[in-house]
Amino acid sequence: MVPEDEALMRRIAVGDEAAFALLMDRHLSRAVALATRVTGSRAVADEIAQECFLRVWTKAASWQPTARVSTWLWRIVMNLSLDHMRKARPEPLDDVPEPVDPGLSPEAETERNALGRALEAALAGLPARQSQAVRLCLIDGFSQSEASAALDVTEGALESLLVRARRALRASLAAYAPAEVGQA
Repeated sequence: MVPEDEALMRRIAVGDEAAFALLMDRHLSRAVALATRVTGSRAVADEIAQECFLRVWTKAASWQPTARVSTWLWRIVMNLSLDHMRKARPEPLDDVPEPVDPGLSPEAETERNALGRALEAALAGLPARQSQAVRLCLIDGFSQSEASAALDVTEGALESLLVRARRALRASLAAYAPAEVGQA
């Protein structure tokens, strides 16, 4: 039987390294993905994830099970990521082209790449909280409960952020799908 995160936290609080390794294995990739989305840098995201799990190890004894462990982890990652963004100028995203899909024609590939760049530009143009809400819920697959906890807002406030973000994204991306924009 696989232990629940809360049981692992109780074991980590008394210094159980195996429990810590299991919790880290379970959540590291998602922590790195979240930090990468916020910071735009995989290298910075790796550092943030390491700092997050260092805090888990050092603060495990004071952890209170008022929320799920994963929600607590995403809040730590989000706070560390936002702290990094406040302290440092954002680094430009890597200019490495996406792998070519052999099933797409060159024209379709070019169009897909242009749409991806337009989406990134539209997300960058949103207010920070709206952009974070979109990335968490629509890109990273967080539930609204998890995302609201990570952003430290109510679920109602998160929904408002998402509604405003969707409206702004529809307007920004209207040129790419004018017939579909009004239907969404």
